[in-house]
Amino acid sequence: MVDVFSGRLLVSKDGRSVDAEEALQNKVVGLYFSAGWCSPCRDFTPVLCDFYTELLEETEPPAPFEVTRSFRKMLLMVCIIFNFFSLSDLKKKYNITAIPKLVIVKQTGEVITDKGRKQIRDKGLSCFRNWLEGADIFQNFSS
Repeated sequence: MVDVFSGRLLVSKDGRSVDAEEALQNKVVGLYFSAGWCSPCRDFTPVLCDFYTELLEETEPPAPFEVTRSFRKMLLMVCIIFNFFSLSDLKKKYNITAIPKLVIVKQTGEVITDKGRKQIRDKGLSCFRNWLEGADIFQNFSS
């Protein structure tokens, strides 16, 4: 994620600081913009957690997928690995005007889809295969 995360540290759910480029290398990345006070966010967050858990813990090998959060508070987010701290830059770069919003990006930061939330709700795990193809990452994946 060259220009988006270059030189930045992320905080894992266990509190460790990790190099963003290393942690997100060769992965499809979901940028999740949400807030604890937002009812639609509170409705979708558990769905995203379940989606994430299925992809990483119930597929072999684990899917190359990570999700970053747009704020540090981890309400209901026990499954999502990374927090993110540069919200205003990301909101501008990805034209975020409403929440919740899940933008799926390639390792380069290019958008695969800005409709991640809708695709997860409509297609479930099968949408990941399309994201994987769009990201130019090749891995056996079956949903």
